[in-house]
Amino acid sequence: MSFSLYMQMMKVHLKGIMNYAIGSAFYMLLMVWIYPSIAENTKSLNDFMNVMPKGVMKAFGFENGFGTFESYISGEYYGVILTIILTIFCILLPTQLIAKLIDQGSMAYLLSTPTTRGKIAFTQASVFITGIFLIMLITTISGFVGYGLFMKGENSFHAIKFIQLNIATLFLFIAVGGISFLVSCLSNDEKKSMGISGVIAFGFFSLDMVGKISDKIEWLRNFTIYSLYRPSEIVSGNADLVQTSILLCLIGAVAIGIGISIFRKRDLPL
Repeated sequence: MSFSLYMQMMKVHLKGIMNYAIGSAFYMLLMVWIYPSIAENTKSLNDFMNVMPKGVMKAFGFENGFGTFESYISGEYYGVILTIILTIFCILLPTQLIAKLIDQGSMAYLLSTPTTRGKIAFTQASVFITGIFLIMLITTISGFVGYGLFMKGENSFHAIKFIQLNIATLFLFIAVGGISFLVSCLSNDEKKSMGISGVIAFGFFSLDMVGKISDKIEWLRNFTIYSLYRPSEIVSGNADLVQTSILLCLIGAVAIGIGISIFRKRDLPL
């Protein structure tokens, strides 16, 4: 890895990374702030949820109701909103780190330095990993800060489950970002790379959502990595977090590794 390039790329992209991180932290604090009032009406909310179609409830991660903070947040935030936000991040940043530089001609300047192609690609991948790690770290910290500010004394907050939820989210988006990074390493055009990555990422997300609606089409989830991410099962203690985390890490690592290998060998436009 080129440390000087890493620092330069972090300086360039840190503002964008922090915008996502601060936005996620703000929304988390908002969710924690309103939860005590929701907890007071848990029975009526659960009764309302019971009359909703089970497929819809499963698609949005509300199978566990609102009995605990983790059940509430896994559906309200981690199930859809945070997933969409981080999917966008994992499309944009890997594209900017490789394909955009090739498209703009900036990559030629990097390749003219003594640094090898492999080091350049690995460094750019490290910037992405750092970015997604920072977002999830700040999101996790904001949850604990919110608990201290708005839920102190509440017994419905389970720290271990909350941490596990964030770890699972981190590994999912390492995999999603790894695939986008691979696409970026294959592309000379920024818009084309972003479009292909978007189709793949949101295609996976859509297949997972649709597959949850009915048992008849649940087989669609076999074609998406998002099926490995199950927030409601994590907070209920029914998920195999170790196995899915290892698998998602492998997917991300293999995709990034293939991307670096291709980038080292392919012809680039001057």
